[in-house]
Amino acid sequence: MKLWQKAYDIFENIERFTVGQDRELDLHLAKYDVLGSLAHIEMLESIGLLEKEELIQLQIELKAIYKKAESGDFIIEERVEDVHSQVELMLTQQLGITGKKIHSGRSRNDQVLVDLRLYFRAEIENIALKIKQLSSTLLQLSEQHKEISLPGYTHLQIAMPSSFGLWFAAYAESLADDLKFLESVYHINNQNPLGSAAGYGSSFPLNRKMTTELLGFEDLNYNVTHAQLGRGKTELFLAFAMAAIGHTLGKLAMDVTLYCNQNFAFIKLPDELTTGSSIMPHKKNPDVFELIRAKCNQLQAVPTTVSMITGGLPSGYHRDFQLLKENIFPAIESIKDCLKITDFAVQQIQVNPDILNDSKYNYLYTVEVVNQEVINGTPFREAYKKVGAAVESGSYHFDGNVQHTHEGSLGNLCNEQIQAKFNHTWKNFGFEKVAAAMEKLLK
Repeated sequence: MKLWQKAYDIFENIERFTVGQDRELDLHLAKYDVLGSLAHIEMLESIGLLEKEELIQLQIELKAIYKKAESGDFIIEERVEDVHSQVELMLTQQLGITGKKIHSGRSRNDQVLVDLRLYFRAEIENIALKIKQLSSTLLQLSEQHKEISLPGYTHLQIAMPSSFGLWFAAYAESLADDLKFLESVYHINNQNPLGSAAGYGSSFPLNRKMTTELLGFEDLNYNVTHAQLGRGKTELFLAFAMAAIGHTLGKLAMDVTLYCNQNFAFIKLPDELTTGSSIMPHKKNPDVFELIRAKCNQLQAVPTTVSMITGGLPSGYHRDFQLLKENIFPAIESIKDCLKITDFAVQQIQVNPDILNDSKYNYLYTVEVVNQEVINGTPFREAYKKVGAAVESGSYHFDGNVQHTHEGSLGNLCNEQIQAKFNHTWKNFGFEKVAAAMEKLLK
């Protein structure tokens, strides 16, 4: 069954090529297609295109399909092109001509736009929840290990003193920034395109504000052509947000693989978190973090792929958009997997409390000596030269304590402020409003 079916059949190989992976990927959209249809038919009844009894019949059947989708029992049958065709076929089989009325006032174009917006909205919430959990873990580890020193590096050369508290919290705050980016994408996505039809509106007196409220959208895409232009643009924004999260996780994973190297020995991974070698009996490899790194590097390519698929297209719908699912859907699963396994794995890290006992880290404190000279009245450039000369002559010596008190430094991590920054962004999502709207729609 096809929603565009004519009095002829297209060549089988053409159908196979044009459908591609759509049937498999559309299973992700099944329950969201039902939600969009529930809002649409309630609006159709309000403007006189459905009778009250027809509305009730359709609601009962759509809610039954929703339960199938939630339980994993929803299937797209052979010869059925996509999820939209399957839902309409099931309604028609149960309700006859009433099932055929559901498509009035919409196109498959705005139908898939709504499905994707609802799906992305739910998945952004899932991603945000996993960011929240990992951020909380990192801040807990920061507090737990804030007194344990860690050498800081620049250019992969020994630089200045750091701590595990500083290191863990750095990634927590990076995730707070990533969440802010994701929040902006959430609000751009959370606008209603339903009623834009094929991108040029409808001659039916549709009530688009009604469907906006029913589906828990914050606002609607007012210009119907702009709504269609959102296909590809929304995916691009989401791809950039996922790439940003991947950038944070990939860098953290790289740090771990470096720090557990025997030449660094800053941290140790438990045996259960490592894999072995088929030839070297001693090997304990940090494969989980290497794969996190690789998967997050893959995510960096997704925005480019989305842009290349859609960037040169004129306005209006084009079948090219179908390929976006093949890139965005797996990327969503990948970033969720990476966040979840990173949260589990970092909790297993065992830190080395005695790193700085090694004499090669003596020069970590040259800046401390320079700063003390400045406090004692020496101009900074003179103090810098004096300490540099002491290093060269071998007379450099540091005997004191590191005194970092400003915001965000060793002695003042500001973890509470980082948490407050995160919480402020979290509240701005408004997930509870969406949950209430969905609950009402499904009653």
